Amino acid sequence: MNAAKIRLSPEERELVMNAGWILTKNNILQKINRQLGELQSAQQEYLQNFSQSLPAAIMNSSPKISKGENYKGLPYLILDYPKYFDQSAVFAIRTMFWWGNFFSTTLHLAGTFKDAFQEKIIAAFPLWQENGFCCCVHQEQWEHHFEPGNYKPVAELNITEFMNQIRNKSFCKLAKNYPLDNWDELPGLLQKDYMLLVTIAGK
Repeated sequence: MNAAKIRLSPEERELVMNAGWILTKNNILQKINRQLGELQSAQQEYLQNFSQSLPAAIMNSSPKISKGENYKGLPYLILDYPKYFDQSAVFAIRTMFWWGNFFSTTLHLAGTFKDAFQEKIIAAFPLWQENGFCCCVHQEQWEHHFEPGNYKPVAELNITEFMNQIRNKSFCKLAKNYPLDNWDELPGLLQKDYMLLVTIAGK
């Protein structure tokens, strides 16, 4: 191997000799993990109000905070609660932190759970519009970014377009994101969105 071909830019040289920025990043992620833990506690408390209206498989699920370093090259943290994932069905409410981009809240339904809840989702069309949610218009259900090819604001859809997105695919996702400069208000905003999602599903 010819090591001389592997070169660092001046900026890269500066960073590779500076451990401080990695330690700062790790500290930030630890704080966000704690914040998600506090949000998880609030979510668990609220979800108990729907123990009679949501399926037992959903109510009996345990929250999970997961992390990774490479969603489109950047670190992320995810809180899934409630969560149910198998080959025939998905029900998840996902809170995601994506470094350099946003916090988001997503309702993800697929398979038999999508079929079971889709009419409630459609009936809530005005609520999705009023509360600034976006509808996934992609054919792939495991993308999380908010680029136009993946999500479209529900406010930009008419009811027929919205129904087609919900009914004609094996999954549906409704999501909302917040820029990271809205930091101090984020916990309350994320919990408010979570409560709306649970309330719509649990009616």
